[in-house]
Amino acid sequence: MAPLRDGRTTTSEEMAATTRRPRLEFWFEYASTYSYPTAQRIERCADERGVEVTWRPFLLGPIFASQGWNDSPFNLYPAKGAYMWRDIERICAGYELAWRKPSAFPRSGLLAARLTVAASGESWMPDLVRAFYRANFVEDLDISDESVAGGVLAAVGQTAAPWLARARDDDVKQRLRGQTERAIRLGIFGAPSFIVDGELYWGNDRLAAALERAAAA
Repeated sequence: MAPLRDGRTTTSEEMAATTRRPRLEFWFEYASTYSYPTAQRIERCADERGVEVTWRPFLLGPIFASQGWNDSPFNLYPAKGAYMWRDIERICAGYELAWRKPSAFPRSGLLAARLTVAASGESWMPDLVRAFYRANFVEDLDISDESVAGGVLAAVGQTAAPWLARARDDDVKQRLRGQTERAIRLGIFGAPSFIVDGELYWGNDRLAAALERAAAA
């Protein structure tokens, strides 16, 4: 306990309450082009506003399937896809981020998402997220391949084999399924999405508004 000026003391719970930073949930899918620039800058932007980021990988496939889509809407609707590819080029240029249109789209982010869930709580997990996005959208690598995933793990200073083994655990698989199911309950329909106090914001361009709400909480 710590003394106060009036002689009272504060408990550890009270001290934690006064130092706890507001929180924003960042929901992302590794196949999502617009999640790439968000992932690269969200920690810096959040730190500037004094906001804590909770990283939430999930899968868009089940959400799309529930709407009768068997592919990305950017493939199903060519005009929308053409706009997206040009738009993401402009966005990355504006943020001075490297970008290369992937030779296959969308790539499965299942393995990367499971590895991210397995690494939840590790200090290097955000670095892993950013590295997977760079592998997909800068290096044009198949992130669903275990050898590629192993290289990404090595790039963030981790030994690949034990983490790849953990990604196969039923517990990790169930946690990812549960996270996707929660995304559906929250009304999430695309990525990136942000949740602040139950409020949903969708899209890379809504990050600033989501952070503003979080910081004001």
